[in-house]
Amino acid sequence: MDRWERVDATIDRVEQTLIVTFLSSMILIAFLQIVLRNFFTTGLDWGDSLLRNLVLWIGFLGATLATREGKHINIDVVSRWLPSLGRNIVTLSTHLFSFFICCGLTYAALKFIKNEAQMGNRTFLNLPAWVPEMILPMTFGLMSFRFGLRSFKNLSEMGKIDSLPDREKET
Repeated sequence: MDRWERVDATIDRVEQTLIVTFLSSMILIAFLQIVLRNFFTTGLDWGDSLLRNLVLWIGFLGATLATREGKHINIDVVSRWLPSLGRNIVTLSTHLFSFFICCGLTYAALKFIKNEAQMGNRTFLNLPAWVPEMILPMTFGLMSFRFGLRSFKNLSEMGKIDSLPDREKET
């Protein structure tokens, strides 16, 4: 499990670097567009399309970071009043449900990308539209990985909790 956590931590650093880079690029391009339009009555033809795609990328990368840190939106009404084992079961169920939903979304995103590639649409700088849209299956796949990792952690913690009384009986 430790190896997977190191892989996850490495991916986390890459995501944070990408978010900072993309956000800085967005600010620079938006500022450049404003200056070019207001003072030179021109602009970058591809600038607005690139900005829209960067917003998409930042949003989805932020979602994967929220998944890693366990800060996704959740409703925690029942588990507050449950004992430790019940809380772990609810958490495991939530993570497994999220894992399967993200797997389904990864599959749907891959089908979407396949359809986009077949249609041959183009975006900024005459780039095929499916290239910047690859963020969809990549991030849903990464969220699936992280929810799966959390599910395994929950299972191992539940195994430790179940084995504690046995150890106490032996001593």
